[in-house]
Amino acid sequence: MSMFKNFFTKEKKQDLDKGLEKTKSNLFGKIAKAVAGKSTVDVGFLDELEQILISADVGLDTTVKIIDRLEERVSKDKYFNTDELNSILKSEIKLILKENLSEDVTTYDIPTESWPAVMLVVGVNGVGKTTTIGKLAHQFRNQGKSVLLGAADTFRAAAVDQLRIWADRNDCLFFSKGMNTDPAAVAYETVQYGKKHGADVVIIDTAGRLHTKHHLMDELTKIKRSINKIMPGAPHEVMLVLDATTGQNAIEQAKHFTKATDVTALALTKLDGSAKGGVVLGISDQFKIPIKYIGVGEGIEHLQLFNTEEFINSLFAD
Repeated sequence: MSMFKNFFTKEKKQDLDKGLEKTKSNLFGKIAKAVAGKSTVDVGFLDELEQILISADVGLDTTVKIIDRLEERVSKDKYFNTDELNSILKSEIKLILKENLSEDVTTYDIPTESWPAVMLVVGVNGVGKTTTIGKLAHQFRNQGKSVLLGAADTFRAAAVDQLRIWADRNDCLFFSKGMNTDPAAVAYETVQYGKKHGADVVIIDTAGRLHTKHHLMDELTKIKRSINKIMPGAPHEVMLVLDATTGQNAIEQAKHFTKATDVTALALTKLDGSAKGGVVLGISDQFKIPIKYIGVGEGIEHLQLFNTEEFINSLFAD
């Protein structure tokens, strides 16, 4: 734990605090208003709290779970003090986040002993998918790893050029077959190129048309099969990028993508621009997929490893 505290610098803590300001104000500002003038928390207040959590995009199912646990406490003790409310909420939120199997680590490594490590990055257009890839590449390069970026988003205008810019900026290898080519073929040849040129990490960008278009989901399944042909067991990580500002829509996107492919990791972007950070809890509770990264700003250093303790401490800080 001490290693992580050293790794989680004062600057990163400040970035996280700033990134959660809107969510914190939205959630705890409303709670403070609801408990004003009260000395105890009873069943009546829990009805108000339920609406507050839902409005913070915690999600109905997750909110009900939290409220049920608090109601058990009230039914046993009849009530509890308002001073106890934050500590009880904190413990319940911590329990939910711990259940999603996230690990508090100092560095991120794609979970494989194979070489190269292959990551497939998925998500709808506009969530910050390609930018997240660029920031991930930056972190891997800082670890001294050779990184290859593969441009399998061959449909969106300028997607290939955008990824090429990130590759140049991070001194990465780059593979593309241009626009309007077969994404599965690009993915296959990207891994082939990575093996030939000694890449340690291969990150493949994918198309992000709306999740309601079934052909996109079919394409993702095809890409995954194609990668597995050139390298059995790959991709070793499938990271779904979600935009926290979209709230419940992010949860709907996660439902569709997890049906189409075996998502193994999540990255939540734009937490700094949203009062809907409660979606972190809903996603953790519903999908039990580890959140590996959160975006708390536009800078390349603002893609942070997700740490449960630091997230909760920042959310509940005075």
